[in-house]
Order: sequence, then C-alpha cells, then structure tokens
Amino acid sequence: MLYTVRMEQTSENANRTPDTFKFRFSPVMIVLFAVLLALCAAGIGLTTWQLIDFLKGDITSAYQWMKFVLLYLVSILLAVLIVAMLVRSRYVVTEKELILQFGFIKSKFLISKIYSVRLFKGSHKLAVYFDDFKTEYTVIVVNEKWYDDFVKALTARSSRITYDFTTAEEEENWKNNKKN
Repeated sequence: MLYTVRMEQTSENANRTPDTFKFRFSPVMIVLFAVLLALCAAGIGLTTWQLIDFLKGDITSAYQWMKFVLLYLVSILLAVLIVAMLVRSRYVVTEKELILQFGFIKSKFLISKIYSVRLFKGSHKLAVYFDDFKTEYTVIVVNEKWYDDFVKALTARSSRITYDFTTAEEEENWKNNKKN
C-alpha cells in the first residue's frame, strides 16, 4: 500500500531564503577521506624530505625540479578536493531549483520537474522523482532527522509535488515479487 500526502503552498513561502541540508557521509567514506588526507600529508612530507636532500647536491636537474613541483601539486590538489567534499557537500533548495553540491561538483534540477518524493522506511532512503527521461530520480543522503524538513522545503515551493512513503513490509513484498 502506498500512502500519499499532498502539502499546500502558501503565499508566505514566496521569496524565502534557500534551505540547506548537509550531505551525510557513511562511516566508510569518512575513513576513506581520512586515509586519503593522511596519504596527501605523507606525500607532501616525503616530497619535502626528498627536496631537502636534493638541495644538498646538484640542483641543476630540470627533471628533478619538475618531479617535485608535480608531486606537490598532486598532493595539494587531492587534499583540497577532499576537504571541499567534506565541507561543501550539501543539498540546497531554492525557489526554483534543487542544487546538489558535492565539493566543486554542482548539479541543478528544476523544482518544476519534480513530481514526487518517496521515503522508503525499510531501507531508510529518501528519493526524489523527476518527470523528465534524462533524470528519473535521485536519492537524497541527509540525516534521517531532516527528512521531514527536506520534504517540507520542496513541497513549499511547488504544490504539484507529492510525498509518498512505503513501509518495510511493502518493500520486502516488492523485492520478493521482483525475484519471481
């Protein structure tokens, strides 16, 4: 059974400030980011150690200078990308767009193209469905406590967006029917 709740748009919602929801990283991703940042620090440390050793000898080798510049650039750029992903990964709901930011990568979706938001209670996933064929849906990865606020932010900007939810039993039945 599918439950649908229609939320109304009021005039007081016009020209509101954008709502921002921080991306929720899994513990595995946080550990991966920490390991990558440690590797960046190790890369910078080892390159510095090799550079100091190099400066004690013959410093005329262009190849060695290029190697140090390249190693520093790669280590620093990777560290900047990782920090940007940790700091600027979020969902922003504006009057006309749903913006997904993942570090420096930004995707924009028109709110007018969203027709449904569905909460899968069994798997604890929130999905946004679009009415175009290019992007059928996207899964929203925020703190579960923010699901209601996220849905309210979307439905306040468009009266055509419906909110559905399925129970864990319905999801299990759907999976079993799909296997058969």
